[in-house]
Amino acid sequence: MIIEYSIIIVYSLALLLIFMYALAQLNLLFNYLKARKKEDTSEKFDFSNAEEIPFVTIQLPVYNELYVMKRLLKNIAKLAYPLEKLEIQVLDDSTDESIETTAKHIKKIQEKGIDIQHIRRSNRQGFKAGALKEGLKIAKGEFVAIFDADFLPQKDWLLKTVPYFKDAEIGVVQTRWGHINRNYSTLTKIQAFALDAHFTLEQVGRNSKGHFINFNGTAGIWRKECIYQAGNWQGDTLTEDLDLSYRAQLKNWKFKYLEHIVTPAELPVIISAARTQQFRWNKGGAENFQKMMKKVILNNNISFKTKIHSLLHLLNSSMFTCIFLVAVLSIPMLYIKNENEDLKIYFYALSFFVISSFIFFICYWYMYKNIYGGGIKNFFKYIAAFFTFFSIAMGFSLHNTIAVLEGHFGKKSEFVRTPKFNIKTIKDSWKTNKYIKKRPSVHVILEGILALYFVFGMYSAFVVGNEGGDFGLFPFHLMLFIGFSYVFFKSIFSKA
Repeated sequence: MIIEYSIIIVYSLALLLIFMYALAQLNLLFNYLKARKKEDTSEKFDFSNAEEIPFVTIQLPVYNELYVMKRLLKNIAKLAYPLEKLEIQVLDDSTDESIETTAKHIKKIQEKGIDIQHIRRSNRQGFKAGALKEGLKIAKGEFVAIFDADFLPQKDWLLKTVPYFKDAEIGVVQTRWGHINRNYSTLTKIQAFALDAHFTLEQVGRNSKGHFINFNGTAGIWRKECIYQAGNWQGDTLTEDLDLSYRAQLKNWKFKYLEHIVTPAELPVIISAARTQQFRWNKGGAENFQKMMKKVILNNNISFKTKIHSLLHLLNSSMFTCIFLVAVLSIPMLYIKNENEDLKIYFYALSFFVISSFIFFICYWYMYKNIYGGGIKNFFKYIAAFFTFFSIAMGFSLHNTIAVLEGHFGKKSEFVRTPKFNIKTIKDSWKTNKYIKKRPSVHVILEGILALYFVFGMYSAFVVGNEGGDFGLFPFHLMLFIGFSYVFFKSIFSKA
């Protein structure tokens, strides 16, 4: 019975944490809906007065981006802003032939009278954070806009964002990510689904009530003074953007999130690239929880509610660990439930936590409706999208749990950037991309085994107990089987 009770306790605690996270999401939804009804009355610079237009530096941190550099530089060179108050820094840590091609593109732009510099380092110390910090030393701008290599800001992006810095307390302006290849595949659709939820109800829900949000690493602008006052860029976590965001807000800097300004970007189109990105984001989230937890709790300048939202925000990636535990333990729990009549009341009470799924369903529906519109037809499309997303997200739970545990236990690893492809339509090919990881991780084998494990879970529904089976967890196990099978087969066969 010790083993059985241990399983019950761990399973129950994981469900409880998921439920708490779901309640926080519901609160953010309420905040989001209220915020959408309010008119933005923010102070803004008057750009009709040349004296109010500040100097801006654009930083482009890149590393071996052979396929997208031309597209990136061509797009950035089109940004509308007074040339005498704009400089562009290409922070190029590359080690391949892209160095030469990038230099050629930069020279052509310089010939147009644009102040653009090709900044190279002798090493990658601090990775992206180190490159940004190095560029900041010589940046002329009072404000620093940052774009990753796969982002394509609209021509008027600076004209729409920089004016919000008239409020001297604002340290960061962040815009919403768009997706130029959203409908390329099932993989890109589920990535877009998850990111849309973050960039609507989460960012707006937190920012509208003064809770901590994060600069998303790109498609935003920093006040240089804010970066320095918060302690500058630091490379001791894999999510340097989240780290600096929290340090800045703990110093009482305000963040301004602009949902209505969309900055298009390219989503990873192959699962190995998505896995790389997910690992970095989830491990970095756990690292930042360890780094920031005490600072948030002990800070006397933020409210109790903001502290709760901040801790859950920092624990966001750790929810994958809870999901993974619930998934793996759900099959033993099925047998424990049907072999212990005296525990039936407890299991009935435990079923209350299924409400977490309904909360997520409701929250994401408002996000989906905001982007695609309402109506019965779109609602049924949403149901399919929601269950596809949840199934595949659970299929990533082992991979992301390993990342989270490494983050919490302090295992250091290299910053592995996500390969870019320059792909917009299904006709574009990724198979010749030289940056693709050719050999799948050993974890993929475990994901294949887990897919079979949840086949056993579905079989168990028919044979447990004395009353013709127990099918309460069958849909859950079916989704887990689909999710782990998708991740396994895509990881094995979707490679060059």
